[in-house]
Amino acid sequence: MHDLASGPWALPLVALVVLADAFLVVVPGETAVTAAGALAVAHGAPPLPAVIAVAAVAAFAGDACCYALGRRVGLGRWRWMRHPRVARAFTWAGDRLDARIATTVFVARFIPFARLAVNLTAGATRVPAPRFLMVAAGAGAAWASYQAVIGAVVAAVVPGGPAVAVVVSVTVALCLGIALDAAVAAVARRRQRNGLTRR
Repeated sequence: MHDLASGPWALPLVALVVLADAFLVVVPGETAVTAAGALAVAHGAPPLPAVIAVAAVAAFAGDACCYALGRRVGLGRWRWMRHPRVARAFTWAGDRLDARIATTVFVARFIPFARLAVNLTAGATRVPAPRFLMVAAGAGAAWASYQAVIGAVVAAVVPGGPAVAVVVSVTVALCLGIALDAAVAAVARRRQRNGLTRR
């Protein structure tokens, strides 16, 4: 683990995983950044500021590419896009973008499938590129800092060496992600109920 953390491929690997995570929700981008943050404290390599910077740039690049893809191909080009669940996600994203572009893009960066749906929909619905890219850059930086710092904090307070720090920090990050996802879903349901009540 020390060789991987201090080797020349550590940061490029983090960047590659985070970039792939923008398109494939099964790729563990959050896990990679959290683990790198833990190793930064437990091993001293790779440097924590570099982990955050690389992850932020890769996250922004991935989100920008998804936006460009949505702008180019729309939301119905491929079969998987027409699956009922995916189509509902695109509709949900479109409704949120109509109401609050900045908030929607920022919050979605922290929720994997929502992130993909929002970024593709933002491109397909022609959300102005400068506005999207500005928010995506800020969201990517916040997301990278959050994920890496979780790993760093856990590594600093949990005894047992780098392997334990990585496992515990990733577990904590996953639990926080699940909690955030549930909280966002609860807020969305409450707003939907309130909207129906007003009608």
